[in-house]
Amino acid sequence: MIRQITFSLAPKSKGFHLITSEVTEKLPPLPQTGLLHLFIRHTSAALTLNENADPDVRSDLESIFNHLIPEGQPYYTHTLEGNDDMPAHAKATLAGASVSIPITEGRLNLGTWQGIYLCEFRRQGGRRTLVATIIE
Repeated sequence: MIRQITFSLAPKSKGFHLITSEVTEKLPPLPQTGLLHLFIRHTSAALTLNENADPDVRSDLESIFNHLIPEGQPYYTHTLEGNDDMPAHAKATLAGASVSIPITEGRLNLGTWQGIYLCEFRRQGGRRTLVATIIE
């Protein structure tokens, strides 16, 4: 059986945000075994899995992405939506629009130190919409 729901996350500031709890609160009861696929319906934000304990990881990831893809570069031509828009698209391409997580014994089977991240690459990204597909 396949179930699918769409939901929005509360707006977040630019940065890497641990959203595991916010996502699991929105999900229906999970099957004993299966797969959760999460997809973000935006081109300037991303989803990823990473360290869920030390907040330094989130600030370091922000620094790394900003170093790799800085704002305000003269070679950007897509600039009508602000200095952070084109870099946000490039960062979202690197991080990706989806994650898949196994479901075991009715729970997300994340590693001990893993959590789901919203990677918000815009200063004013607004509400972000996710599509959760649960495959049983």
